[in-house]
Amino acid sequence: MTAELVRGQNHPLSQARLEIRISAGTPVVASATLSDADGKARGLEWVAHPGTPDLPGLEVSRQAAADHRLAVDLGAMPDEVHRVNVLLALPTGTGGPGRFGAVAAPFVAVTGLDGAEVASYTITGLDAETAVVALELYRRQGAWKVRAVGQGYAGGLAELFTDQGLPEAQQLAATINEAVAQGLARSVQAPSQRAADGDRTRQTAAPALGPDQSGPARHGAPAPAGPHSSSTYPPQGGRSEHPTGPVDPSAVTQPSTPGADSPVNYSHPGRQSSAPPPPPPAAPPAQPGQPARPVAGDATGWSMDERLYNQVWGMFEDLARSAAAYRSAVDFADSRMEKELDQVLSDPRSRIGGQGDAARQAARAKYTQLVDQARQALDRDLAQLAAEADVVEPALPPAYARWDNPVWHAYRVPMEMPMALRLGDLRLPESELLRIPMLVRLPLERGLWIDSGRTGAGEDPLADTGALPHLAMETAVALAARLLAVYPAGEFTAHVIDPAGSGTKALAPLLQTGVLAAPPALGAAGVSDVLTRLTQRVDLVQMAVRGGAADSLPPGFDTAEQLLIVNDFPHGFDDRAVTQLRYLADEGPAVGVHLMMVADREEAAGYGPLLDPLWRSLLRLTPLPDDHLADPWVGHAWTYEPSLVPVGSQVLQQVLTQVATARTKYQ
Repeated sequence: MTAELVRGQNHPLSQARLEIRISAGTPVVASATLSDADGKARGLEWVAHPGTPDLPGLEVSRQAAADHRLAVDLGAMPDEVHRVNVLLALPTGTGGPGRFGAVAAPFVAVTGLDGAEVASYTITGLDAETAVVALELYRRQGAWKVRAVGQGYAGGLAELFTDQGLPEAQQLAATINEAVAQGLARSVQAPSQRAADGDRTRQTAAPALGPDQSGPARHGAPAPAGPHSSSTYPPQGGRSEHPTGPVDPSAVTQPSTPGADSPVNYSHPGRQSSAPPPPPPAAPPAQPGQPARPVAGDATGWSMDERLYNQVWGMFEDLARSAAAYRSAVDFADSRMEKELDQVLSDPRSRIGGQGDAARQAARAKYTQLVDQARQALDRDLAQLAAEADVVEPALPPAYARWDNPVWHAYRVPMEMPMALRLGDLRLPESELLRIPMLVRLPLERGLWIDSGRTGAGEDPLADTGALPHLAMETAVALAARLLAVYPAGEFTAHVIDPAGSGTKALAPLLQTGVLAAPPALGAAGVSDVLTRLTQRVDLVQMAVRGGAADSLPPGFDTAEQLLIVNDFPHGFDDRAVTQLRYLADEGPAVGVHLMMVADREEAAGYGPLLDPLWRSLLRLTPLPDDHLADPWVGHAWTYEPSLVPVGSQVLQQVLTQVATARTKYQ
């Protein structure tokens, strides 16, 4: 029976190994402190946070997210530890909400490793607080209990740590915020609130979960707890809405989020009508006992492009949560077998003879059975997602499609900008053959960094041949070509800085078709000229916008979105140029100036921490498959693969030729 706690209430804990699951309406930082019998943390070594996530008996998340799972083993706690304080804080410097009162109340649940909820607590009544002690697990007469605390601090983590008697509280809070910033730089941005609240809904036989309903989790896998139902996993066969349930982490990217009880706002800045979008196409009837056959565009949206965008994000989330359920089930099976084997070894009578051997065999057989059940459930989910991918991939428009998709052969310069752009593919170790398109909203909200240094790509021979910089530049050219191709004629302009001319071969498609605004800038003088012109453009547009005089820009001013491709950084850059580049990365996207860097971070190590904010502000991509991107739901490390043009294909030249022709006519 689950205990729904209120502030100050406690509940006994009968298990030593637990999970603390957190659901919030925005990415939060989860950390924990250990305290002695007097309630004081004895030092920094008693704090688990994203920079130091592991302590004896405790593991916290390594990044900010809207959903967290903290692992706790009370049996492994040092004898001097009497309390475990679970802390939540809003990350600083991310543009997110500045106080807990501006987002949905965080929900915290204590569960067993099998997913069974022991106690839960919804932290209500928060307003200006930016950090809060959510729960405390504490010893009482040799037993452990959980208490709902809900103590908030307007001064953030620094004030909270000071209250707990920790030395150097300000420095510790800054260390945590730095670790979180580095983690956010690796994360994949979640879709907008509109996509989260209603756009993944399927027309299937499975009902959506409401506040008073509960649905089955994916078969054979423990489901995470939620505040309104026994499962926050979608029911088998389709994704479900949660009208008043856990808030999707994508809310952080929405400038104004509707209230918990208000309908989803489908208004669009470019639309005169605020009527709801038409319903998605109905799925063909399924055979009895079989899941519904997938349909391309079965999410809601104003257009097929919007439906497909929301459907792809739904597939991304489904795969993330299915893999999380499988991993959780395997962890549970492993801990159960370990516990049973410990019991066998602790009994002297069973250490020798047939009785002990039988017990060990039974424990291993149970482990195999549980893992097989979890794998079967995962395989069912993967098969359903693979079938959906087989239907969705051929239906994608050019902006979302791979270069080998036939849709590019029918390419025509579009009349309007699409919702999003495909940057590549994402996959997990559990699903090597299943690729999910990595889509980002347009216009780009952050710059792109194609890492030309050694990556975590394993023993790829390219890493030692010097071919990585060339492959990185080819990746940049393929991405730049996509951006040029998906914007209407005259609405996107590309510039290139190539100080040493090392990218000439990779730039050939852009140079031969004439889609660049000017030849690549060479040498230090070329670097200075391009950066000066673009920084002046950013200044001019900012002044016009802030002064409410956007229509007073100089005659002939290029109002198109600007893309700056920088190759071989920091070659050719002096201190002034580096400062200008940082300025463009920070201020440019808001006024239509976007940065794409091809660089090896180690080559810029001479600048020290000066460039750390620059790297964090960019979305890192790699020319080779690499496990470095995190999803916004459970924080899996996803393998990113770039979207490159097939060897020998002429599709890139054909597309760019049309772009150049349309640009000439526009001028």
